[in-house]
Amino acid sequence: MSDNTDARDRYWQKTRNLTIVILVLWAFFSLFIPLIVSPLNNLTFLGFPLGYYMIAQGSLIAFVLLIVIQNWRQDAIDREFGFDEE
Repeated sequence: MSDNTDARDRYWQKTRNLTIVILVLWAFFSLFIPLIVSPLNNLTFLGFPLGYYMIAQGSLIAFVLLIVIQNWRQDAIDREFGFDEE
């Protein structure tokens, strides 16, 4: 019983840590990047001010990548502890 409890605790610890990292990165891209838009607008990318591009396109790309990375890492954690669907 103790081994099962230890494995479950390690599983939830890894899952919690992954969630915290993903949420910190999400906060960075959704809160910090908009704060530094003004200095970024001095540069251009594809004819648009870089700050505008980072908010309109870059943050969306970052969010999709965060979802992909979170799912990939969670699948690895699930496989490690025998909770995978395969």
